[in-house]
Amino acid sequence: MEQKGILMVLSGFSGAGKGTLVKALLKKYGNYALSISMTTRAPREGEQNGVEYFFTDKKHFEETIKQNGLIEYAPYCGNYYGTPRAYVEEQMAAGKNVILEIELQGALKIKEKFPESLLIFVTPPSAEELRRRLEKRGTESPEVIARRLARAAEESEGVEAYDYIVVNDDLDVCVEEIHRLVEAARRAPVRQREFINEIRKELKSFVKGVE
Repeated sequence: MEQKGILMVLSGFSGAGKGTLVKALLKKYGNYALSISMTTRAPREGEQNGVEYFFTDKKHFEETIKQNGLIEYAPYCGNYYGTPRAYVEEQMAAGKNVILEIELQGALKIKEKFPESLLIFVTPPSAEELRRRLEKRGTESPEVIARRLARAAEESEGVEAYDYIVVNDDLDVCVEEIHRLVEAARRAPVRQREFINEIRKELKSFVKGVE
């Protein structure tokens, strides 16, 4: 049976280690693909089209919106950012589980438009550990860290909307746990409609054959 991939959203507090988890999943398993966003901002030095982003202009981006070519999109700091539908569907058809690394509000929009998507929220084992990780970065002021913690408090109010919560205490253990959840989700009947319909069709033909 050819297994179609699923659409999965990975969210989490700033400092939870989402980016590291995604890289580890992509490196360890061959059936994952990270969704590449389309943007109207200019490429930064070293960025390549189709690798970090699909770079385009405002006219093309808005035309893509009109043609329902984006799964989700939003303006940010004067530029558009969005998830191209064609790329996601192509990867899923090839059996890849497509990862969208987006925040809570975007995740809820994805779930509304795609009820069969899988939402996973990543968190450190405690709020104290989250604060420690943010401080350990050494790249942000106390004021920025305070804002990130305040944002995390707001996001914690919407976590119940996710399918699963995964605690990122040990990277390898967390990667394995996410992979197991995804593999189990792929086998849920709601994501196996084509397979079920094919079996149902064959069974009905058998019944007709003996009537």
